[in-house]
Amino acid sequence: MHISSLPSPYGIGTMGKEARKFVDFLEKAAQTYWQVLPVCPTSYGDSPYQSFSAFAGNPYFIDLDILVKEKLLKKEECESYSWGRKEQEVAYGLLYENRYRLFRQVYARFRKKQPADYPEFCKEQEFWLSDYALFMALKNRNDGREWTKWEKPLKFREPEAMEAARQELKEEISFYQMLQYLFYRQWNQLKEYAHGKGIRIIGDTPIYVAGDSADVWANPELFYLDENLDPIDVAGCPPDAFSDDGQLWGNPLYDYDRMARDGFAWWIRRLEGAGRLFDVIRIDHFRGLESYWAVPYGEKTAKVGRWRKGPGMDLVGTLTERFPHLEIIAEDLGYLTPEVHQLLADSGLPGMKVLEFAFDAREPSNYLPHLYDRHCVCYVGTHDNETVVQWRDQTARADLTFARKYLGLSEAEGFHWGMIRGGMASVADTFVAQMQDCLGLGAEARMNTPGTLGGNWQWRLLPGEATPALAKKLRQYTGMYGRLKKPDPGV
Repeated sequence: MHISSLPSPYGIGTMGKEARKFVDFLEKAAQTYWQVLPVCPTSYGDSPYQSFSAFAGNPYFIDLDILVKEKLLKKEECESYSWGRKEQEVAYGLLYENRYRLFRQVYARFRKKQPADYPEFCKEQEFWLSDYALFMALKNRNDGREWTKWEKPLKFREPEAMEAARQELKEEISFYQMLQYLFYRQWNQLKEYAHGKGIRIIGDTPIYVAGDSADVWANPELFYLDENLDPIDVAGCPPDAFSDDGQLWGNPLYDYDRMARDGFAWWIRRLEGAGRLFDVIRIDHFRGLESYWAVPYGEKTAKVGRWRKGPGMDLVGTLTERFPHLEIIAEDLGYLTPEVHQLLADSGLPGMKVLEFAFDAREPSNYLPHLYDRHCVCYVGTHDNETVVQWRDQTARADLTFARKYLGLSEAEGFHWGMIRGGMASVADTFVAQMQDCLGLGAEARMNTPGTLGGNWQWRLLPGEATPALAKKLRQYTGMYGRLKKPDPGV
């Protein structure tokens, strides 16, 4: 469950009281992990996989009540804005309009008395924070336009223009640096609280970055761009059984040859940053490191494209050797070739198994639990899939019959609980269920439908839904299949 899905009176989940209450719920339910989506700022389409920065935190997740306690805000100021009428949905349009107005009030107070550790934070994060804050300040000055449409001296980062912009936009740059300080301070406090309750956080690292991002603007030489800094090819995936047109993501592609020349330094910094945020990292679209679908820039669909060889173990080995103690999950879903399977084996990383993919009555599936080895992570479904109840209502009758027989599903137990039981009973080292599936929610609670724009990333938990009874039931299932945390003999 993502941070955005937590209850809150202010339109979106945050890192405050409700996040701690959810950690308490997980502790009572005897869980070990809380998995979240990318926590970076969202841009057009509200997707956490399309961000203005791979390193920055999402200011929307800054808890307002904590700022009130710190006298950076007043309660009546928080309550003076509209945050949406539906508690179970995030109203991103209202957030965009109103949250930053509040943050301007925060900044007016923050700048009068900066915390003692603020300069140290800015210095430690200098390798990305300075460019990101300038990028956002320039974006505001350019009415939100993409950086490729800025005046040429700034688009091409000419030194004189850059220095002039830093001087002219000094206060605006400082504003965005403050937001990152507040985000990271609250995140670290929440993470420390979770650790105190025995909960570890699984985070998500998207393989690609957005074209309209500080990452590409500040490092154009690392991407497959032409002399005008436009993409030559962009990312996507080819047509398959789910989409005749494929999926056109549109992200610029990496120039892996150039990255290799400095030992993949950008990727090392990126994983280092993710390692500070999370206890475990899921690398999204892992198969793209073996080979990836490149679509000519300007195409309207992903039909026209070609497979291009990825960096493979040159990059994966560099990262696993550099961070031997960092736990990583490889999101190895999609079109898998023998070469992708070999890369996963060579990496030593656990892959993913999704139960909703298992029950094809026409042919055997590698996602059936009796085919798992221990070194994998089993999911009922991910944020890109239907909820279990939605899947039950929409899947083919033959596949549903197969699932019912295979898992012994019954109305008495509840379809969603039977699917959760099926994952818990597997030999997979780790099992993850979406909160929506623990609650037995339907299509209204689906987090994302790939290839669509609008209506995604909105679902929220209602206050009181994470009940003691639900925690007790999760604990019973967890204990039944030997997944309770083992007591520390040193305690």
